[in-house]
Amino acid sequence: MNETALLYNYLIVGAILFCLGLIGFVVRRNMIVTFLCAEMMLQGVSLSFVAWGRFHNDWSGQVMVLFIISVAACEAGIALALILVLFAKSGKLDMAFWQDLREEGQPAFVDQRVPEERAEDQVWPKLTPAGVEPPEDVEEQSHRSRI
Repeated sequence: MNETALLYNYLIVGAILFCLGLIGFVVRRNMIVTFLCAEMMLQGVSLSFVAWGRFHNDWSGQVMVLFIISVAACEAGIALALILVLFAKSGKLDMAFWQDLREEGQPAFVDQRVPEERAEDQVWPKLTPAGVEPPEDVEEQSHRSRI
């Protein structure tokens, strides 16, 4: 396979990873998901560095990826500590909940809520209580006579 075509394939996969991470980072409000999307963006960039390093027969791309991995590990540790502290304080992981953490003079975030699901639209399965045998369906048994 041609080296240029291989480089293009790696760069396309890296760009797809980066774009998916960026979309998830911008769209989602759950803090854990946003940090995972940031990690996905870092992995897309790392793949691109490795592809360029291989294309130029140079180790600089792989060395840069080692630095990215170490920064991502530090970011994950700090993010986990931040998430745990904020969750313990408020009981929620929604980023819009912490309006009091914004800088002074910044306008408050106005949430565009999704309409709630109506009670009649929610159909939940009913489980039999423990120890009570469910009623047998004769019609189902006649269709599945071999089982």
